[in-house]
Amino acid sequence: MLIKQIMKKNVFTLKENNTIKDAMQLIELKQIRHIPIVDEANRLVGIISDRDIRDASPSIFHSTDHLDDFLKPLSTIMVRTIITAHPLDFVAEASILFYEHHIGCLPIVQDNQLVGIITETDILHTLVQLMGAHQPSSHIEVKVENITGKLADIATIFKDLNITITSVLVYPYPDQKYKVLAFRVQTIDPRRIVKTIENNGYHVIWPKEPE
Repeated sequence: MLIKQIMKKNVFTLKENNTIKDAMQLIELKQIRHIPIVDEANRLVGIISDRDIRDASPSIFHSTDHLDDFLKPLSTIMVRTIITAHPLDFVAEASILFYEHHIGCLPIVQDNQLVGIITETDILHTLVQLMGAHQPSSHIEVKVENITGKLADIATIFKDLNITITSVLVYPYPDQKYKVLAFRVQTIDPRRIVKTIENNGYHVIWPKEPE
């Protein structure tokens, strides 16, 4: 899936000479957490978050003594080193950026123009949809040898049972001789599937029958 398929194209922005008060009002009005800062040509020059604004705002106990702080331009608090992505980047690549840099949003830039934005919430919702976890389904994990062909072998079992697979994840097992295949399948009761998989000589990790 590409970023352009999930990004918000209607981006709320401000300019460098807008004030901290302007940003506070926009965040409250639009219920957003991040505001890209652009120049007159819609080129991205900075970004601020609700945390930046909180850190720069006077304490509520002294707010009336420092009213000028609210009138400071955003150029004084905005972050100028910005991590961005392109609309044709993959969502998985964007997920890595969120993970590695601990960021809350990712401005999307094309031809030096701000064209969209995605947030960590957008990424989470997308991953849930890609895994099919938001639909009625069952989760089955199978431990297999870490050799070629095992995914196809297990998939054939689902095919023979006429069970639709909505997603597959592969992750390592502590013993590197094995790996785990995690399937999301369109059935509510997985017991028949589990029994068939085990009858074919495989070890089902989840779900497990009560001992």
